[in-house]
Amino acid sequence: MFGWIVLIVLILLLLIIAASCIKIVPQAHAMIIERLGMYRATWSTGLHFKVPFIDRVAKRVNLKEQVVDFAPQPVITKDNVTMRIDTVVFFQITDPRLFTYGVENPIMAIENLTATTLRNIIGDMELDATLTSREIINTKMRASLDVATDPWGIKVNRVELKNIIPPAAIQEAMEKQMKAERERREAILRAEGEKKSTILVAEGKKESEILDAEAEKQATILRAEAEKEKMIREAEGQAEAILKVQQAKADGIRFIKEAGADQSVLTLKSLEAFAEAADGKATKIIIPSEIQGIAGLAASLKEIVTEEK
Repeated sequence: MFGWIVLIVLILLLLIIAASCIKIVPQAHAMIIERLGMYRATWSTGLHFKVPFIDRVAKRVNLKEQVVDFAPQPVITKDNVTMRIDTVVFFQITDPRLFTYGVENPIMAIENLTATTLRNIIGDMELDATLTSREIINTKMRASLDVATDPWGIKVNRVELKNIIPPAAIQEAMEKQMKAERERREAILRAEGEKKSTILVAEGKKESEILDAEAEKQATILRAEAEKEKMIREAEGQAEAILKVQQAKADGIRFIKEAGADQSVLTLKSLEAFAEAADGKATKIIIPSEIQGIAGLAASLKEIVTEEK
């Protein structure tokens, strides 16, 4: 009975040992295997077996991209302004073996390296350039850190300046400067608005005067054309009336001639014409000698007619 118990215990121990020798490496991870204290292999994703009591898993390495936020570091600019800057580093382990055996504490090493690199870069820049050149600083830091961490099996993908905290006096001066700049821009915008408004009003007044002048011009032209048409119609009417009068006179003369009128009839017509000429509208009348003779003849005819009556 005791022998069966010992056998069962041994079998259980063997099963436990066999189960401990089976290792499954998940995705985006790696395992560093040592045999008798020496590096043997790097296991990637999948199922693996190790020799019991000889091989051991020295380190499990995460191959995903990792983000580390470091505390603000004091730095001094070229113009002797002390400020605090905190950085964010995005890195990824590319070689698990170098990461395991290259440096004792990789995260601390990256933090110290970031602080020294940042001080070197900011020390060559003035305050204004530091505040406006984040992208340049990020690029320089990423390049320096990537070269420095390459022997550790680490690749620095990106470095970002999270916060730049200048001294309180500098912040107050910057706020005053920003306020003055905003007030200046506001004054400029107000002046430009008033200028545009004045220009628009002047242009509107100018266009209004032009339209008024154009309307007056058109009205004058229309009045002149109407007056011209009126005068033409009056002249045409007068011409037509004169033509009709002359036509009537011509018809009368022709009628007299066709009727065979003698010298006495012609004389009477001359007297009628003279009477029309002396209708009271003329201030001076010049009577030809022939008309005077005709007048004497008319007086003689009048006496004869009177004696007959």
